Amino acid sequence: MNILILSSSKNLYSTKRLVEEGKAKGHKVEVIRPTRCYMDVSTGAPMVYYKKRKLDKFDIVIPRIGASISSYGMAIVRQFEMMGVYCLNSSNAIGRSRDKLRSLQILSQKGLPLPKTSFAKGTEQTEMLIELVGGAPNVVKLLEGSQGRGVVLAETQKASESLIDAFRELEANFLVQEFIKDANGSDIRCFVVGDKVVATMMRQAKEGEFRSNIHRGGVGIPIKITPEERKVAIGAAKAMRLNMAGVDIIRSGSGPKILEVNSSPGLEGIEGCTEKNIAIKIIEYVEENYTNVKKDN
Repeated sequence: MNILILSSSKNLYSTKRLVEEGKAKGHKVEVIRPTRCYMDVSTGAPMVYYKKRKLDKFDIVIPRIGASISSYGMAIVRQFEMMGVYCLNSSNAIGRSRDKLRSLQILSQKGLPLPKTSFAKGTEQTEMLIELVGGAPNVVKLLEGSQGRGVVLAETQKASESLIDAFRELEANFLVQEFIKDANGSDIRCFVVGDKVVATMMRQAKEGEFRSNIHRGGVGIPIKITPEERKVAIGAAKAMRLNMAGVDIIRSGSGPKILEVNSSPGLEGIEGCTEKNIAIKIIEYVEENYTNVKKDN
């Protein structure tokens, strides 16, 4: 099969691993940066081009769409969908996961467990936002943030009010969320492929930091999750309609809570931590489901 990986760089660990495993399985694999593609949206003849070349020979597209190019990247994935190409994660599913407020609303509607979360536009609701999440300490998150950026812990009521007002002055979109002290600066990354959790690791924040992201100095530790945590992780990916997802959950006294669902989770940290070959699981999944799509047609 011909596999296209949409990625900002062929040198990224996750991209290289997918190329390695795809070629090892006998497939032709190419990496193209989505921002260098362009589209013909003519009626009845949708097409994606790269350097004057039609990209009409691919059987499978694996999107690795970073947050900085979400809008254009999703448009390229959507164009391939219009061309009848099987995409591992759909453009709509990527869009849902990129919008943090929308994703939380979807997860809430499905009855999946979340930290207490509030959102408002006007300054007159500041006190209510804080009250809805149980007061201080709480966490304020920029909707456009990623890899732990734009996530701030407000330890007191006054600090929370000041932070919210400052974000509003900047016309930033943000959420206010309860701070779960029970987690002790850790969360769990569950890597979901299809309807299976194929790898899990606990991410522990460095000393003096509450954000456990690997990019912020967090350390990955292999961990065995509970049946309830597994069910929650798979349920979150399904709710977002993602065939591949990184589901971040946090342990609390009342059970697991979903922090975020990532449509383009990195492989480096979790493969290194767990010593599991996640890339081959992804390739095997697209092989199987590409065949199923062809049979359905």
